[in-house]
Amino acid sequence: MANSLSITGIIPEYGLSRIVVEDGVIQSVQTGEFRPQECDLFMADRFLVAGFIDLQINGGLGHDFTSEPESIFGLARQLPRWGCTAFLPTLITSQYGQYQNSLKVVKEAQRETQGARVLGAHLEGPYLNQRYKGAHDARYLRSPDLLEIRDLVESGVVKLVTMAPELSGALEVVRYLTGQGIAVSAGHSAATYEEAQAGFEAGITYVTHLFNAMPGLHHRAPGLVAAALDPHTPNRPYLGLILDGIHVNPAILRSLNDRLIDQLTLVTDAVAGMGMPPGRYTLAGQEVMVDENSARLVNDQQTLAGSILTLDRAVRNATKFLDLPLSKALALVTSHPAAVLSLSNRLGELKAGMLADLVVLDQNLEVEMTLVNGQIVYRRS
Repeated sequence: MANSLSITGIIPEYGLSRIVVEDGVIQSVQTGEFRPQECDLFMADRFLVAGFIDLQINGGLGHDFTSEPESIFGLARQLPRWGCTAFLPTLITSQYGQYQNSLKVVKEAQRETQGARVLGAHLEGPYLNQRYKGAHDARYLRSPDLLEIRDLVESGVVKLVTMAPELSGALEVVRYLTGQGIAVSAGHSAATYEEAQAGFEAGITYVTHLFNAMPGLHHRAPGLVAAALDPHTPNRPYLGLILDGIHVNPAILRSLNDRLIDQLTLVTDAVAGMGMPPGRYTLAGQEVMVDENSARLVNDQQTLAGSILTLDRAVRNATKFLDLPLSKALALVTSHPAAVLSLSNRLGELKAGMLADLVVLDQNLEVEMTLVNGQIVYRRS
């Protein structure tokens, strides 16, 4: 007998709707008037939305994925409380052996994790520009190495790689990765406009935390930011953004809103201090000081070290900072990140044939319930 569920709520684009799920897959989405006795879960005053996808998260709840990859299992069980149903554990610049060990853990987590789906790994580094290293350990930054990346890709779990396209050998690595079906992102980069364009032509389809760890937008020296925003850029990339009000001033975003919105994805870039009280935590072995709003390196308080943002808060910030209607704000954490990973036929929308990853939001856009594969994995008490 099929494992079935029906749930009624407000889908922002359609109004009151009923979703029928069987064996973890959405069978139908129906609009109209429904009565409580006609469904298993009746939430007529709640929003029913697709599960949130985080393409860049370094850890949380006191744990760091790069130095403690086994913590992926525990955090996956907790992420649904913030509406996150799928994520890429992000492993930042490390020694080669550490990457190998971490990717083995990610592979195991893909098979056995409960809660949010582990979609694979995001390698943020080690092929980054020293000048824009941010919180990455400069000792382990290096030029792109095709043999090394081939070995790491053999794990089968690498889904996204952030690198600086201007580095020697970068374009060869970009072409190899995209040929393997792996998304490549430009980030931590000093690329000129021309170097960035060459990266996009080679197959780069994403930009890691736009505006951060790259030169600012300059009218006589357009760099990566200008290339990413230019409508003439080949294969216009999606743009990752940390929408915590700290990494990027909302005024900049509002001034570019019409240009940004169709390319934008919201990420947390969360570190171990996410979901924890202020204090000292680690990021790939480096000490990070977390206050009520931000995370910064202890030895360089000017350098942001990820964030303590959650995806549900990012959605609320999008409606507040960018004046977006809810349906457009939700796309930034659902259909857009799914497209980055070529998962648009499985995740990111509420329609027949999609995996039944759902979030129920109250009228304040706070998470009330989260389902993965049609199973409730979080319910607010």
